[in-house]
Amino acid sequence: MLISQASLEAAYERKVKERTRGILNFLGEVSPGSPASTGPYRMQLAEKFRNRPRGSHHLGRLQRGRTTSSMAGVKDGDLSSRLVLPATITVKNLSVTIKPPANAFQALSRLAGHKQTPGEPKTILNNINLEMPCGSLTAIMGASGSGKTSLLNSLSNTFRNRQLTTSGEILYNGNPDPWTVPSAYVMQDDVLLPDLTVAETLQYAARLRLPPSSDPLGQGAVVDKVIWELGLKDCMSTRIGNNARKGCSGGEKRRTSLGVRLLCNPSVLFLDEVTTGLDALSAFQLVRTLKDLAAKGRTIIVTIHQPRSEIWNLFDRLVLLSEGNLIYSGLAGESILYSHRLGHTLPEYMNPAEFLIDLTTLDTQRPDRGSSSRRHAESLSSAWHAAAQSEKKAGMQQADLSLANVQPGEHPQTFKPGFWRSVIVQTSRTTKVTLRDPLGLTASLLEAVLLGIIAGWIFLNLDKTLSGIRSREGALYCAAVLQGYLVLLQETYRLSSDVKLFDSERMEGVVGVWSFLISRRLSKLLLEDLVVPLIFSVIFYFVAGFELLAAQFFCFFAVVFLCHIVSLHFAAVCVAAFRDFARASLIANLSFTMQSICSGLFIQSDRLPVYVKWIKYIAYVWYANGALVYNEFLAHTSDTLGQLYDCPEPGGFANPACKPFTGVYIVGSLGFPFRSLWTPIVALVAFAAVFIMLSAVLFRFHIPDWSSARVHEVELDSLVDEHRDSPRSSTGRRAPEVRLRNYGLCVRNRSLAKMKTTEVPLFKSINATFMPGVLNFVLGPSGSGKTSGTLSSASGSRSLLNMMTQRLRDGLGSTYQMEGDLLLAGAIASPSVIRSVFSYVQQDDENLIPMLTVRETLQYAASLRLPSWMSSHQKTQAAESVLLKLGLRDCAHTLVGGMTKSGISKGEKRRVTIGVQLLTEPHVLILDEPTSGLDTFTATSIINILRSLTMEGKTIILTIHQPRADHIRDDDQILLLARAGYPVYGGPAQAMLPHFSHLGYDCLRTTSPTDFALDLVTVDLQSAARESETSEKVQSLAVAWKAQEMPEGNFSDDDRTRHIQTPAELRSYERTPASLRTALPILLKRSSVSFRRTPGVLDARIFQVIGFAVIMTLFWAPLKSNYEDVQSRVGYVQQQMGKSTSDPEFETNEQKLMHLPAQDCTLSACSRMWQFTQPSAIDRAYSVESFLLQYTLLELPFEVVSSLLFAVLATMAVGLPRTPTMLFLEAYNCFCLLSCGESLGVIFNTFFDHSGFAVSATSVILSLALMMAGVLSTDLPAFLQAFNHLSPAKWSLGNLAVYSLRGQSFTCTPAQQLADGACPIATGEQVLRLYNLDVRPELYVMALGICCVAYRAAAYVLLKAKTASCTWKMIRK
Repeated sequence: MLISQASLEAAYERKVKERTRGILNFLGEVSPGSPASTGPYRMQLAEKFRNRPRGSHHLGRLQRGRTTSSMAGVKDGDLSSRLVLPATITVKNLSVTIKPPANAFQALSRLAGHKQTPGEPKTILNNINLEMPCGSLTAIMGASGSGKTSLLNSLSNTFRNRQLTTSGEILYNGNPDPWTVPSAYVMQDDVLLPDLTVAETLQYAARLRLPPSSDPLGQGAVVDKVIWELGLKDCMSTRIGNNARKGCSGGEKRRTSLGVRLLCNPSVLFLDEVTTGLDALSAFQLVRTLKDLAAKGRTIIVTIHQPRSEIWNLFDRLVLLSEGNLIYSGLAGESILYSHRLGHTLPEYMNPAEFLIDLTTLDTQRPDRGSSSRRHAESLSSAWHAAAQSEKKAGMQQADLSLANVQPGEHPQTFKPGFWRSVIVQTSRTTKVTLRDPLGLTASLLEAVLLGIIAGWIFLNLDKTLSGIRSREGALYCAAVLQGYLVLLQETYRLSSDVKLFDSERMEGVVGVWSFLISRRLSKLLLEDLVVPLIFSVIFYFVAGFELLAAQFFCFFAVVFLCHIVSLHFAAVCVAAFRDFARASLIANLSFTMQSICSGLFIQSDRLPVYVKWIKYIAYVWYANGALVYNEFLAHTSDTLGQLYDCPEPGGFANPACKPFTGVYIVGSLGFPFRSLWTPIVALVAFAAVFIMLSAVLFRFHIPDWSSARVHEVELDSLVDEHRDSPRSSTGRRAPEVRLRNYGLCVRNRSLAKMKTTEVPLFKSINATFMPGVLNFVLGPSGSGKTSGTLSSASGSRSLLNMMTQRLRDGLGSTYQMEGDLLLAGAIASPSVIRSVFSYVQQDDENLIPMLTVRETLQYAASLRLPSWMSSHQKTQAAESVLLKLGLRDCAHTLVGGMTKSGISKGEKRRVTIGVQLLTEPHVLILDEPTSGLDTFTATSIINILRSLTMEGKTIILTIHQPRADHIRDDDQILLLARAGYPVYGGPAQAMLPHFSHLGYDCLRTTSPTDFALDLVTVDLQSAARESETSEKVQSLAVAWKAQEMPEGNFSDDDRTRHIQTPAELRSYERTPASLRTALPILLKRSSVSFRRTPGVLDARIFQVIGFAVIMTLFWAPLKSNYEDVQSRVGYVQQQMGKSTSDPEFETNEQKLMHLPAQDCTLSACSRMWQFTQPSAIDRAYSVESFLLQYTLLELPFEVVSSLLFAVLATMAVGLPRTPTMLFLEAYNCFCLLSCGESLGVIFNTFFDHSGFAVSATSVILSLALMMAGVLSTDLPAFLQAFNHLSPAKWSLGNLAVYSLRGQSFTCTPAQQLADGACPIATGEQVLRLYNLDVRPELYVMALGICCVAYRAAAYVLLKAKTASCTWKMIRK
């Protein structure tokens, strides 16, 4: 049944009349004597909730009627006017529980006989019953942790979680199948492509979600309408951005995500924390848009924190939760009357939403209050269940707009893009994103160029001697195997990031698996997939000196190209099986290791043990190497012996001694059975087809599971009550006054394409004073410059707060030009003083370690950040005090969580982030949106905590969206900024309204002063006429303030003449980082705990080397002493050295750093190494020495154990000389190579900000080191020989080869004997001379140890230099 416009309007009128009757009937039942029982008050309430504004609203003094756009075609593309399938959601007895799973260590403890008490299931939702009819806007409200998001996830049936147990029933139009109605989900985390602009993001979304329009402007009109309605006009040309490349603000990203979902015309729209991060006007406009959508038949369900009164009036229905229990469900207006019935009266001039949330919020700051508030919440829940049961028995149902109230209408057309349309759109989008990432594209092309040049130089002008034949075999192996490995690793890294958007869009049903896979390859075909192998083939083939035959070259290129394509699709298989890079790269490397062993170079493929011989037939590397070998030695010649090389023996090839110089013999010695070049080529094509089908199946049926955080109990509960009221340490010094004098910032963008430079101002000539002892608020709408300014898409955005805290950093194509001065106590302070005095709480909460609990996070922060004179007991007291003050007691034992593991709520994360900075004992605390995403009770608690800090003499500066009226007192300071960063007012809060009144703008008594001020300086972008009118008003306000403030009169001559000369008073504020002795044990413990709780990283770290050793044993054990095993012995040493060198950086360093310090140094992965150096230099939590030493000590046990196990398998199982010397050397070499790999990871990821570029550069260096080690190429040019002295692979191969081959004797069959009856190779010394490895092994052992130490020292020097560079840039700026 479908909804028509006329039937909806009629049904709405009936609903209003029935609601009025219901209100009056309810008021008639109010007990005598209550405030609601009096006649006038009763009629006043009824009139208030019956006649509350529905379509047009007043916001302060600005009328916010429904706007129309002047754009052509927008009217036809109105989102609200499209017909939708009506959907009513009914929930019956819904309960959700979660049981913490046992980790691997608990399982081992049980196996050892230790008893483990299983964790008790935790109830998230308890017996929920409610109805959400079509055409309604429903708000789910409650305090942080009340179950709002869990209920929304259950209703949407979007996320899978095997740890959750759900009971009850959810019906969609009476059907339990959620897919019967189209829906969309807007998550808290925005999944957007950072390199697209806002307009481009919406345009591509429209092409995927809207039907092709006969009107060319049809889709563009809808996109324009979304941009206008969501207030995205000013940022429509700004790139989305991410942590590395700044772009849109958090609020702009939020609105863009909503716009993308609106384009699919859903019947049901779920939104989680829809207004978080938005200013007051943007939040109101957004919810008003949702209200318009609901009025046309959609079912809109939102979770929301701190809605303003104007927003509250837009809600049709309300669901109120407290700790998973239902407190109220019904019409939003009647919720206040229901609270009257229970004896709770709404005070005048109070926001109803704040009143209800305060009514149901648990006070977790004090256990005594928490108990009483919990009993109160339980009584409210019991009262609601009793009322619901009574109403059900009496047969009374609320008069809601449901399917029974409407008449059938026109059937809407649900559009899903066709296959080819989806392919075209995704191909265009991916192509643009690839071109917008010049470093990523350059890394791929540069990798091909460098690898081709240097690898060709290594094998320069291959001769036709026996040594040259060996080098040819190595060169062909490099072309087939190493190039494919680099491609595999790079694609695994990139796809593990890009797959998040695919999962999101596939969940909406707008893209398919096949369209995603095909479009990805089409978009990169001309940019990378064809160009990269072609560049490598052209350079490598001709520099190395292969035959100058066109047919042979094109066959060479075809094999390299096919190997490239197969590697790409194999990476897709790995990512489809495991969405995270840690596990996907582990599988990719282990499988590729087995394939490279079967390639035919290191061990003859026909000499493989029988139990693993079959693996070569499923190894595409074997076919690739075999095709190149056949192309080189057998194809393109008419001679039955194949290609003939320079035999030094007399008699030519009639002499049996010349047999090793024939192509047939060479191919036979490698064990390739191919009789035609087409056989391996067809096999490679088949591999590509199989891998793309397998990845499609895995993407189709393997849906990622959103795992939940475990609850970890620690033995600290006894400390809570004891230290609840413990006093905080205090320095006893009053914080300095902070002044901004003519403070301004602009960004200079350099366009290489247009050869010009443009300057974009962010804010201009700000003069303000931030006083200690009061709260200093920086207010303004989105884009005002208080936190971020809108820049061109080339360079992103920077903030006023970042400028104050010296955190600005120039980009690749942009530099920042700063003006004015920041003065502390009347003088310009040095950067070291600024870093010591200021503590900064950023807007996002990404700097927390996901695998630590809340209590552990605060305790480790206290141990690292509080002064050294405090005892451990006092630091624990301080952490517990902050935990209780911030209301984090109930989630103290819950993991923080992250992208792949859910944990505490967003509001709780914000409080933890604030708590970490509070433990620094800051003199000046700067907070960016500290109340964003918090309920009213928690937000008020945060403000009260900050106010208590001001009483200690600290200077608190904060930006805030949608502040409550009671958050700001008369003596607080306000800096009010308009769009583009123009100051409009700066001074005491009590003087703000008189200032605007003097200019002719009076605040109504029923309007909050902060709401009035924000509305006054906001430019309305939803209408061209309103934009012009409000822009002129804001400009006049800025001019009036500029004329009044007279900055030159605010500073004395003495202030203007004092320069960067830190006075003694300021030097006393300098904070020194924790000493090495203090920080090292804490960092080690923290990292160990996080490491132990990260199963993917733990598995990769433990089983990487051990798994590789097992594979080596399976393929090589036991080594024999015949002629065929000469190649096997040399190949074993080469393969052992190569994989030990190349693996650790990617499978160990990249993943292990994911659990390393993040809250103090902003480091969550190796790709974010730079983010350690800058924040640690600013926060001064601990030193670079502490970080690198704990990093080394943490990896040391794994490296030692892995090396010993590897050595045991190598000497005892494989068949190397079973001597103590050989055992020690195997362990020593493995350890040194692992350590060098770790150091290289730190070096390259510190040196390069772009993580993809760092991975590519590191992989190229490691591959070149492998080729130059001494087996693949036996005759290096002089320059490369000198450069090779820096490679640990050279020294490792040299000493292992000598100790494993010296003294060995080899036998051969009569067919293999030379004319004189001797074997071609009879001793190990001959093998060493053949490969130029007859060296002094003692020197090589010593040189390897020097490399190990030197690499780690180089990593330290680079980290230290980066920190020093950060400090120098601060001084220079």
